[in-house]
Amino acid sequence: MKSLVSISVILLSLALLIPGVTQPILTIQGSIEKAELVETGVNMFTDSLSESSRSSARSMMEMAINMFGFDSIEGEVEVFYKTRSIVDTVNELYQSNNVLVAALVGIFSMVFPAIKLLLMLVICLPWFTRQQQSVIKVISAIGKWSMADVFVVALIVVYMAGNASAGMGELLKTTAQFEPGFYFFSAYCVFSIASHWMVTSIFINPAEDVSHKLANSHTA
Repeated sequence: MKSLVSISVILLSLALLIPGVTQPILTIQGSIEKAELVETGVNMFTDSLSESSRSSARSMMEMAINMFGFDSIEGEVEVFYKTRSIVDTVNELYQSNNVLVAALVGIFSMVFPAIKLLLMLVICLPWFTRQQQSVIKVISAIGKWSMADVFVVALIVVYMAGNASAGMGELLKTTAQFEPGFYFFSAYCVFSIASHWMVTSIFINPAEDVSHKLANSHTA
């Protein structure tokens, strides 16, 4: 019965991992107030002129702005919109020649979690009892990186937020919204932790106790 529950939780974790890495996890929108955009344009134009002609040019620009009603303009202009999944982020990092970072993100967010879940599934299946000890050692080694996938998602959020505000300073107003992929991946993390705890308590810890008893009996 416990094995069936463990298998169900592992399969559910795998099912959540797939949309967790393929569906968008975050959408970032950047907008600029139209009034601030007009003011910035005026400043950029006048700053490019010599000091002697700046004041007259600015007066003419302000007169034109008042004439066309740009001084009372309202609303925002959307200048940035980006939505990315983990797979999209890996591809974007690779395309921008950040090959090492792309490889690390892909390994820790997709490869390691999938391998770990599949190995735990192998332990639970009765057809692989002979390979259990070897698989347990591999799972123990991978378990050291159990929180790396969570760190990867945090890294992607920071990376996207940094790209959104790059070069814009305080002029750009950004808003972020979590997408379905984020919730799928979060649910995967929860069920993955639960499956690891169940497999450890049912299979790994008893197996380690038996191996310790055998080792002690040989040394006695």
